[in-house]
Amino acid sequence: MTDERVTPEQTNTEANGQVADAVKGNWVDHRAPAWTRPYLRLSRADRPVGTWLLLIPCWWGALLASAEVGTLSPRTIWIMVGCALGAWLMRGAGCTWNDISDRNIDDKVERTKSRPIPSGQVSVKQAVTWMALQSLIALVILLTFGKLAIVLGIASLLPVMIYPFAKRFTWWPQVFLGIAFNWGALLAYAAVAGKLTTAPVFLYLAGIAWTIFYDTIYAHQDKEDDALIGVKSTALRFGDDTPRWLKRFLVMTVVLMAAGIIEALTEGSVLALVVALGAPWAMGLHMTWQMARLDTANPDRCLALFRSNRNTGLLAALFLAIAIFL
Repeated sequence: MTDERVTPEQTNTEANGQVADAVKGNWVDHRAPAWTRPYLRLSRADRPVGTWLLLIPCWWGALLASAEVGTLSPRTIWIMVGCALGAWLMRGAGCTWNDISDRNIDDKVERTKSRPIPSGQVSVKQAVTWMALQSLIALVILLTFGKLAIVLGIASLLPVMIYPFAKRFTWWPQVFLGIAFNWGALLAYAAVAGKLTTAPVFLYLAGIAWTIFYDTIYAHQDKEDDALIGVKSTALRFGDDTPRWLKRFLVMTVVLMAAGIIEALTEGSVLALVVALGAPWAMGLHMTWQMARLDTANPDRCLALFRSNRNTGLLAALFLAIAIFL
């Protein structure tokens, strides 16, 4: 980005080891033990929205499976708690892998050069060790989820490994992020139901469309630097046509999620189906609200809108949760 984005406050922040786009006043920079901070920054613990965006599709899958049978069992509650712990760990491991892979790019981008590896807070060897530790703890949690979920969890490592390199060979790296970030919709549904049907597949595809929507907004922060260093994104691909493309992914999100809910709940309570269908409409309304405020030339606005997608996804989860008891 241009030098206009680098403020004296930001320069002082980076000198203290803090990351430029961390949430102001976050617990990592102010309350975590000093020796843990570089590793927690690697895991994006100072920027929690990514954990939410990884977790929310897991909750969608678990709640939809529960709505089919009309009960929220103790096992399902554990799966949702386990998904929360696993999302924190695997988002941390994935971000660590991303920073290892991008270490020769991040030091050329204004927003990312303060990250732990390019700023010298953590070595690549230390980062690899930290990534392995997080992954192993997540594996222990996954082993409690059942055979099909375990297989799906292991399979999810492939898109996670590919994603950091996608921007080097395609204008659509956000698709690869969506494939990785929404895998939990399939995994959690399988953990609760013990099987996969077309319903969670529709949910998964809705999540991918949603991810392309929010991560395109996010990518507009870096489009100048990305263009200079030669990496690709949907923000660069869409350019001034971004609003029109985002409308398409908004519609896809709503239609695909509605299709999954109808597939899962048609034979059950009509009231449960009606309430559950509030999930895609609530998401669509919130995404419309984002578009009304979108300014792709304003990086701070793009970041704020990106972060607001935690609420977008939680609105859908709320409607699915209510439908379980109807």
